[in-house]
Formats: sequence, structure tokens, C-alpha cells
Amino acid sequence: MADARPLADRMRPADWKQIVGQERWLGPDGLLRAALDRGELLSMVLWGPPGCGKTTLARALADATEARFVQISAVLDGVKRLRDVVDQAERDQLHGIQTVLFVDEIHRWNKAQQDALLPHVESGTVVLIGATTENPSFELNAALRSRVQMVRMEPLTTAEVRILLQRAVDTEVEVDIDEAALDLLADAAGGDARRALGDLERVARAARGKRLDPERVVKLLQRSDVRHDRGGEDHYNVMSALIKSLRGSDAQAAIYWLARLLAGGEPPRAIARRLVIFAAEDVGNADPRALGVAVDVAQAVELTGMPEARIPLAQAVTWLATCPKSNRAYKAIDAALAEVQRSGALEVPLHLRNAATAEMRAEGYGVGYLYPHDHPHGIVKQAYLPDRLRGARFYEPTRFGAEKLIAERLDWWARRLEEE
Repeated sequence: MADARPLADRMRPADWKQIVGQERWLGPDGLLRAALDRGELLSMVLWGPPGCGKTTLARALADATEARFVQISAVLDGVKRLRDVVDQAERDQLHGIQTVLFVDEIHRWNKAQQDALLPHVESGTVVLIGATTENPSFELNAALRSRVQMVRMEPLTTAEVRILLQRAVDTEVEVDIDEAALDLLADAAGGDARRALGDLERVARAARGKRLDPERVVKLLQRSDVRHDRGGEDHYNVMSALIKSLRGSDAQAAIYWLARLLAGGEPPRAIARRLVIFAAEDVGNADPRALGVAVDVAQAVELTGMPEARIPLAQAVTWLATCPKSNRAYKAIDAALAEVQRSGALEVPLHLRNAATAEMRAEGYGVGYLYPHDHPHGIVKQAYLPDRLRGARFYEPTRFGAEKLIAERLDWWARRLEEE
């Protein structure tokens, strides 16, 4: 009877030496390789994107040490299931059998459920191998993180995915497919081995004995999805790449990362919001028009929605990338806030206070205030800071873009005031 399991399951290697990729951990100097050479197992959390081999690695590690492998799901199983596994593990320990407890999607367990694991990991009743696509620093509590090795797994390279596809064609899949078509499948997988093998299985079935070339593979796949977890690390990483490309004035990279966000289903409103912040934080007074452009685009996105929203977003991204940059206004407010924290609520000088009543004026409120419009050039030598902060400087404009004019104006004012 033919094996009905998906191709990705059938291709899962039992021997860790057949695992493709993850050289950092399984290479000659890898931490897991060293543990395996000693015949030891470490409690760990495997952290990486879908299809990078987390489950495969966990099973192979258990097999390599002849441990009993038990897999549970943090989505479907709770503390009761954990107790059952631990009870069996304690009985197995009496016969010298070690238990590897593999918790898939471990980030889905709440703090209480995660805490329930701790005594059994500490006592060695089970070797815990958790798997997660989310950053453990955010999703796992500190007590659990401190007791396990964090293993950051990378997506497979296109070349590594290509090796797996070739293995499948050689051993499991009867299909007439040319080299370029296999290259296309490997490249389209985005480092996800499970996805690549699933694609191969689908196009092989749809081919019905016909030879598969790249053009036919594209037609059969009809794929438009791009891996992007809007609630997880993908969101933060790709958004970070967009902002850093904008800050680095690389319009080509910025428009690419915008495309990645849009193709992954990122809400246009979320992108527009970040562009508004960027315009004030990173362009600032080097081009004061940037904030207006970003706000206008944010409104345009609300009016249009996708797919049309991509057009004003592209306009904003290319404009902001090519603007002169200054973060001096942003640094100025942070410096001023830091001063407020240090010095507290210093008194407003009397001449700057609002003299709304005769009683206030009798107390000296507003007395001595010099009205700038009554003086040459519209400026006057007058203290505007509390006495304790006299001479403090928070805003230091750059010499780029429109901010160069601001700097020159401040210099000119300073010279005029020195002459008074």
C-alpha cells in the first residue's frame, strides 16, 4: 500500500547527519554536534521560521540518543496531558529510558503552563525540546528561558532546499522535471523546506506524466502568498528593514521592503503610521515638507484602501528615502525630557508668566517682558529658560537640507544679540 503521508513527512530524515542546513549547531564546531558526540541531550527551545527543520531536528536528536520521543501540541494539549507524559517518563526512568518531550508551538502556553514544566526539566525527568516561530525573549517566561538552551534556527538557503528537492525526486516522487523547474521551486520556497516539498508534490500530481519546465510549474502553482507573520517577528523584522533602508537613503531597498510588507498582508494603515513617525524622527527639519507628505499619504491610504493604497505609499517611501535626514528635533525633545527628569519642575521666570489679573501683575508676573516685535529683526536679548538652565542647548541643527538654513538663521540671531 502506498504511503499516504505528505511528502515532507516521508522525507524527514531519522539520522541527524542527513539533516540539511543549521551548520551553526550541527557543524563540526556546533554546540548540538558536541553534545551528540558525547551522547548527551540538552533541554532547548528551537526558534525559527516555518519549515526550517525544528521537528525534524528534535526527532533526530531523540533517535541519536535512543530516547523515547513524545510530541505534544501547546495548542491542543494542556497541563493534564503534561502530567500523563511525566508519569510515564518517571516509570521509564526506572528502566534507564530517557524521555524527550517535544512541545510544538510552546509559545502558545501561558505562564502557568510554562511554569508546570520547570520542576520536570530541573529534575531531569524529561528533556524538553520546545519549538516556536516567535522570539522566545518575548513569548517565554524568564524562569523557563534560564533553564534551556536557545537554538536560533535559520531559514534554509535556496541551495539547501534544492538538495532536499533533488532527494525527493530521486527517491519518492515520480516526475519528469527539468533542473530549471527544480531551481524555481527551491527559490520560491523562501527557505521553507516543508513548503518546497509540498509544492513539488502538488505540481507532480498535476503534471499527469507531462514534463515540468519552469513555465508549467508557475502555471500549476498559481501562488501569490508570501511568508509574513503580521503578529510576530516577520512583522518587526521587515518593518525594521523598511525604516532602516529609509534612514540609509536607499530608495531601492525601501521600495522592496514596502512590497514585502504589502505582499505579506501588512495593513496599509500600519505602514503609513510608521512613515509619519519616520518623517518627523529621521527627516525632521532637514525637509519640513516630509511630515506633510507622510500625513497626506496616511489620509490617502484611508480614502483608497488596497490595492490602490500601494501607490501613495510608494510615493511616500521614495520621497522619504531621498530626503535629507536629520534626527536633531527628535534628539532635542529627548534631551529636554531628560533635563526635566533631572531638574524637576523649575520655576517659570516671572517675566514670562501670564499676567492675567491685576493681582498677578502686582506680584511681578509679566513685569520686564520685552515684546520681540518692538525690536529690530524681531528678536531681543531676553532669558526664556529658568535661571538654572541659562545657556542650555537642546536643539543643534545639522547643516543638511532646509535645516542648514535654520542653523544659519540661529547663528545670525546669535551674532545680532551679541551686538546689543
